[in-house]
This record gives sequence, C-alpha cells and structure tokens, in this order.
Amino acid sequence: MTANPTQDPQSAAIEQLERFGLSTYAARTFVALASLGTGTARDVSQVSDVPRTRVYDAIDELRDRGLVDVRQSSPKQFWAISAETASRLFEQELHHRTTVLRTALSELEPIERQAEQRGVWTVEGQSAVTERVIDFFASAEEEIVYMTVEDLLTDDLIAALGEAAERGVSIKLAGVSAPVQERIQDDIPSATMFESLWIWEDTPAGRLMMVDGRKTLVSALVNGKDASLSDPRSETAIWGEGDANSLVVVLKAIFTWRLDTADPDA
Repeated sequence: MTANPTQDPQSAAIEQLERFGLSTYAARTFVALASLGTGTARDVSQVSDVPRTRVYDAIDELRDRGLVDVRQSSPKQFWAISAETASRLFEQELHHRTTVLRTALSELEPIERQAEQRGVWTVEGQSAVTERVIDFFASAEEEIVYMTVEDLLTDDLIAALGEAAERGVSIKLAGVSAPVQERIQDDIPSATMFESLWIWEDTPAGRLMMVDGRKTLVSALVNGKDASLSDPRSETAIWGEGDANSLVVVLKAIFTWRLDTADPDA
C-alpha cells in the first residue's frame, strides 16, 4: 500500500524510488540528501537507516542515474538534484520504457487478432476492468451500449466514450443519475439515455456492456465500495467476443429486448 505523500513524504518517496528500480539504500540515501540539501556519508547515515559504509555504494548507484553530484573534498560532499529535475528524469525514463515495451509487444502480436474468442474470459480488479472497458470502447466501430453504477462512470470512461462518439459510434447509456446525464449530454450530445434493467443500488452488479453487437462484458462488485481499486476482490468481470460466443448471444438478446422496449417507436 502506497504511503500518503503528504502525511509521510519520506516513506512515500522511498517507496516510489524503489519502484523506479533504485535499491533500498540508494532510495533512502537520495531521500536523506533531498532533506539535507548537501551532506557527507556521515550526515546521510545519521538521518537515514543506511549504514555509513553502504552510503558510498548508494552514491555510486545514484550517480549512475544522474541523481547526485559529488564534491571532491575531505570528507566528500554529496548533493541531490531538485525534486522537479528528478521527477522529470523518471518521467522521461518511464516514457522511454513504455515506448520500448509497446513496440516490443506490438512485434509479438499476431498480424490480425482472432475475431472469434472462444469461451468466456475473466478479469479481476476494478482498475483492470476499467482498462479493459476503455480498450473495448476504443475498438468500437458502430455502437456502444453501456450500463453501470454511477461511481464506475469515471472521467476516463466518459473521455473514451466521447472519442468513440467523435468517430461516429452510437452511444447508448443507462444507470446514471440526472446530474451525470446532464454532464454526458454536454460532453457527448449524441449520446442516448435509456432506463436500466434494474435498480443498481439493490444489486452487486457493476457494469453491462455491448460493443458492435459482438463484444460483451458483465461485472459484479464483489467486495463492496470500500475495496481498493486495484484489489482483485473489488470487481470481477467476464467478457466474450464473437457472433457465436455464448456470453455475447445471451447479453445481445437482453440488450436488444431492452432497447426495443425503451424505444416508443419500436
């Protein structure tokens, strides 16, 4: 669990530096220098949990990453770059690593993804489910039908729906309150609202989605609203793709019936 950066900035900074690949001693040394401004190995050791003899190894690691400078004095003085500069370096590194990863994974993907996904696939954790939904929205060519509890209609999802609408995709939504509907109508004027299948507050249902009549997803909130977004127990979804996929067939029939009954001209 990530430490609160305002309540415990030292622990939060060390944790994030470790996630960027620094050793524990290097992370603690950099945080100590950030609070000191400049300092010797002794100074660093006194304000951190780094043994004095290990500070020099940590400094070598930090120098290789461009995070500290050394003054050749007796004893040696160490200076940490600013928070803004360090953040920019890590941001550039993250961008580079992400670009390399995307390129490498793209080279590994089949030229054409399999159109018919046999069986039903499971994804766990609210963040993971949201990412999958956004990915499905991005693939939409004709129609998105999406029903959800209001808390799960996040800004990222609204933005993804807006991008789909700009491509000419028909957007049909249900399960949101009047204020949220007004916002969606402002952001996505072409979106159509329809009545939900049930009262969401009385069920553990999370989302129901259909894209282009051949890709569907349904999820349930399995551990209440207090679960962490990344907790696999917070939400579990199943999805399927393909005209003959069993989940697609069932949900397509439900959505078609509901939309036909909601249309007074039908």
